[in-house]
Amino acid sequence: MNTMPYSTQAIEREVVNIIKTVTKVQDEDRLLQVRDLTKLGLDILDVVDIILEVEKIYNLTIPDEVPVYSVDDFVRYVYSQLIAKPERKHIPTRRL
Repeated sequence: MNTMPYSTQAIEREVVNIIKTVTKVQDEDRLLQVRDLTKLGLDILDVVDIILEVEKIYNLTIPDEVPVYSVDDFVRYVYSQLIAKPERKHIPTRRL
């Protein structure tokens, strides 16, 4: 099992890769700038697919009440969960 860094930059790269893989959006600059992923033409099902993939890769659950509308939202939540569980040394590798 590979170790993935817990830096926000590494999480951001992984989230962007997930979005690019799950959707047809390939413009990384737009992904990083947009405050609401639906503004890129994604529908709620696309966002749910992104959430499910992030949950799988980082072995966590994103509750329904957690707002994840942007890449930054995903990064903040994932980072907070990884820091909250310092005993975790490994994260599952990508399963796409």
